[in-house]
Amino acid sequence: MPYFDAASSAPLHPVARQALVASLDEGWADPARLYREGRRARLLLDAAREAAADAVGCRADELVFTPSGTRAVHAGIAGALAGRRRAGRHLIVSAAEHSSVLHSAAAHEAGGGTVTEVPVDRGGAADPEAYAAALREDTALACLQSANHEVGTEQPVAEVAAACRAAGVPLLVDAAQSLPWGPVDGDWSLLTGSAHKWGGPAGVGLLVVRKGVRFAAQGPVDERESGRAAGFENIPAIVAAAASLRAVRAEAAREGARLRELTERIRARVPGCVPDVEVVGDPVRRLPHLVTFSCLYVDGETLLHELDRAGFSVSSGSSCTSSTLTPSHVLKAMGVLSEGNVRVSLPVGTEAAEVERFLDVLPGAVREVREKLGAPVAAEARAEGDSLVLDAVGKRCPIPVIELAKVIGHVPVGGTVTVLADDEAARLDIPAWCEMRGQEYVGERPADHGSAYVVRRSS
Repeated sequence: MPYFDAASSAPLHPVARQALVASLDEGWADPARLYREGRRARLLLDAAREAAADAVGCRADELVFTPSGTRAVHAGIAGALAGRRRAGRHLIVSAAEHSSVLHSAAAHEAGGGTVTEVPVDRGGAADPEAYAAALREDTALACLQSANHEVGTEQPVAEVAAACRAAGVPLLVDAAQSLPWGPVDGDWSLLTGSAHKWGGPAGVGLLVVRKGVRFAAQGPVDERESGRAAGFENIPAIVAAAASLRAVRAEAAREGARLRELTERIRARVPGCVPDVEVVGDPVRRLPHLVTFSCLYVDGETLLHELDRAGFSVSSGSSCTSSTLTPSHVLKAMGVLSEGNVRVSLPVGTEAAEVERFLDVLPGAVREVREKLGAPVAAEARAEGDSLVLDAVGKRCPIPVIELAKVIGHVPVGGTVTVLADDEAARLDIPAWCEMRGQEYVGERPADHGSAYVVRRSS
């Protein structure tokens, strides 16, 4: 069964498995102790730190291991903000950051700090000039991911880092998605990563704090990991994480080129074999293994179930999931279609035949989901001159857009359709549908229940 969700968690790399098993017998003791078993454990931990630092491009004494990538982000942001409290309490993030960064920003704001959220363009990239313009006298920290976790777009880290450096502001880079493919360029100050993203075991993150960066670890003082990550180190897992990072880096150039060809194949062929599809994310500045597209008139959760039945494990940023009825914050920030979203992220070793079979199965899966959702709606639209009012209140994505598509032809060119909807996804998907279908999105206004979205027929 092809697993196409490496961006969530990559399968355990064979080198990681070997290193994990080998170090179980040697790395169980307390590395802080001076007896023989402790010294053996310390040697393993120090060697892992050296290997990870070499892959990141930092000094070994700048890197600590944490219990997860999320913990690394939280600790990094909190420590950098506390260390620069005298400078101010202003934090800058991009609108497409991982939720761990945005949750830290929300906690900072709730505690009395201020946050500026820099927008991203339709490809998912932040503008370095927008970051530079957001810098203030009281800015304590800026955050920018190296590559987006949902659409694969690579961010202009080097340019943003230069602007931050000129202003004397540290930049924290969430490099969880990009570290398997190479070091992060630019004069960044802090960096985080997560081992399970590159084929290491879950439960190991890393946090790098460059020398000279003011940093005050938060929480109870702990003598381990320079006081920046409390708790007993899981040395076998850390050794496996470092070994697998080195292994994937050794094959990154060759494997990256091969996987890029496969994702280019998906980008090029999906719009031809599936009608009404938007491929999202930057087509050039992107991770080699990741491609994301959204399908009009499709329930994302149902589509993922259909693909799972066909033997493919993929992910989605669609608003239509059982856990949330709001659109992915990344797709929302980009202003692209969120319904029927599919993220394909290929793990190392994916075969071309598996991608070909996915492209064979996808059209039928989408068609089946669309047929299930294709209900007549003429009775639900009422005429008002050259306009129609479509009542979609209480209906969830993608039904409001499906019904809009069915009635737009009932008004003359220049006439309007007003869609009444209370689903949060409509705020994103109706404008995106208009752009895809060449219709004019007039705007949104409050309604008795939810909002009224006005669309003018252009053709």
